[in-house]
Amino acid sequence: MSLIQIILVCLIAAIAGMASVLDEGQLHRPLIVCTLIGLVLGDLKTGVILGGTLEMMALGWMNIGAAMAPDTALASVISTLLVITADQSIGKGIAVAVAVAAAGQVLTIFVRTLTIGLQHRADKYAEEGNIRGIDMMHIIGLSLQALRVLIPTLIVALISVTTVQNLLNSIPEVITKGLQVGGGMVVVVGYAMVINMMAVKYLMPFLFLGFVIAAFTNFNLVALGILGLVAAIIYIQLNPKYHASAGQNRAAATNGGTVSGNDLDDDLDD
Repeated sequence: MSLIQIILVCLIAAIAGMASVLDEGQLHRPLIVCTLIGLVLGDLKTGVILGGTLEMMALGWMNIGAAMAPDTALASVISTLLVITADQSIGKGIAVAVAVAAAGQVLTIFVRTLTIGLQHRADKYAEEGNIRGIDMMHIIGLSLQALRVLIPTLIVALISVTTVQNLLNSIPEVITKGLQVGGGMVVVVGYAMVINMMAVKYLMPFLFLGFVIAAFTNFNLVALGILGLVAAIIYIQLNPKYHASAGQNRAAATNGGTVSGNDLDDDLDD
């Protein structure tokens, strides 16, 4: 990689590290990080494919209480770097991502433990009314999160491609295959969690229909998206729920009266 590419990759890694604790912009998500890394390294297609695959796995990774989820930011950056620079397969990248995410989980816990002291210091500044001190504690905490991803990324970026290839090839196949199978299971869990959160029974037929169409046809994602949009439009047009108020208003206008769609208005009229 050139110096410019290394700087841009490290910048993306730092932003992803900070975004992994802020969560607001979701800039640490694999689909975004892998795509940006692929763009910088000149292989956008591989970045998008790997990011989309890891995104399905990361749907099942979330912090619950004090339990820390695997680190998606570090896994996305490192796996994309290794796949593109070392000319590895997507399957190998997924296996590496699972292992790196587990290592990043430990690193995340370590960094968050360090920031406990910053929180106590910020409390002290708050008692003193020192706003600048509080701001500095926030900046230092975010900087530690940025370095958490930036430093491993810089190390991998500075390693020669031959060294990376030898390192990846030295991993036993039983481990890489096992990680790939485990990653596939995590994808299924992620889908299941999303479906549970979207558990709207009257929309389930569309979900099953989409799976059938995707399985028995050669439609790409653009075609499937258009079919989904058309189905949604038809559903809204045919569902009486979305036209009940309009029909009542037309009926009231025909009879020379008015119709109130607000229960509170009806109570006040009575």
